Amino acid sequence: MSQGGMPWPGERARVPVGAAYDVVIGHDLLGAVGELLPPTAARALLVHTGRLPGVVAAVRESLVGKGIRVVDGLVPDAEAAKTIEVAARLWEVLGRESFTRTDVVVGVGGGTVTDLAGWVAAAWLRGVGFINVPTTVLAMVDAAVGGKTGINTAEGKNLVGAFHEPLGVVCDLDVLGGLPEVDFAAGMAEVIKAGFIDDPLILEIIEADPGAARRVGSQTVELIERAVAMKARVVSADLREAGLREILNYGHTLGHAIEQHAAYAMRHGEAVSIGMVFAAELAHRSGLIDDVLLQRHRDVLGSAGLPTRYADASLEELLVAMSRDKKTRGSTLRFVVLEGLAQPTRLIGPSSELLSAAYAGLG
Repeated sequence: MSQGGMPWPGERARVPVGAAYDVVIGHDLLGAVGELLPPTAARALLVHTGRLPGVVAAVRESLVGKGIRVVDGLVPDAEAAKTIEVAARLWEVLGRESFTRTDVVVGVGGGTVTDLAGWVAAAWLRGVGFINVPTTVLAMVDAAVGGKTGINTAEGKNLVGAFHEPLGVVCDLDVLGGLPEVDFAAGMAEVIKAGFIDDPLILEIIEADPGAARRVGSQTVELIERAVAMKARVVSADLREAGLREILNYGHTLGHAIEQHAAYAMRHGEAVSIGMVFAAELAHRSGLIDDVLLQRHRDVLGSAGLPTRYADASLEELLVAMSRDKKTRGSTLRFVVLEGLAQPTRLIGPSSELLSAAYAGLG
């Protein structure tokens, strides 16, 4: 049920974190985005890249239908949106338009847009409401859910940000129809991650039908809902990443380092796919998992068209970026690994010999 009491069409996962919010998954949902608005809102900053004019128009119409004055916040595409300069420009707009604590920010787009919109909302007047309308698989299952917001710096990805929960998240699967297969699959890397760390049925669905990880189909609602439900469970138990939530970073320590080294030219999901294989290599060489589970990583990710090998940088180059990872404590690297299927744990301070051997396994 939305905040306005309107029954939502389609599937729905409820994320009970703090002031609990809905993650709504289904079809033909854009016209109901306005239902998530607080009754006191008078203005909305609509943050988007301009690449999906039909989607933006539908969201704008839904907001206007609730009597909201909508202000456009056009931003660059991809990681170029997640800079302090872009955020500052949006804050200037909020100031000029006299946005108050009862007004809202609405992010329509991929994960970079929802990350940015959430950070802008978190910092303005020390926190105003925001709504996420993710338009990619990656944003639906990862960036738009869980209350993490942030921007990048030259030193690394997502190093500046805040925990700030949305008023709601609307995942309209109709917007995925025009998504290129390579982008759909990259988003599915985060769904597959959920399968390895928590919900093996996700892996079974994809193993039975690898096409489900490449394009919208009959399994899409279930795959996305399962990934969102997994993240909801983890975030509900650990909003601020004090312990359990760290498991969501499976594959991300090396993945973020690869992204930074590639100047964000590689898709996030592709980098995380490589990072998961690296984590599996670390676990295998530490005696935590067997050959079968290691190979299952390569098989499932490869069947989705995701990369499982990497040789475009030296380990030494990537270690510089990994040393700035948010999970690092002092000079000690920490990796999320498995000690069995759906049994995540932490590998703290692996030796240089283990790191080198695992990285060689990616070659």
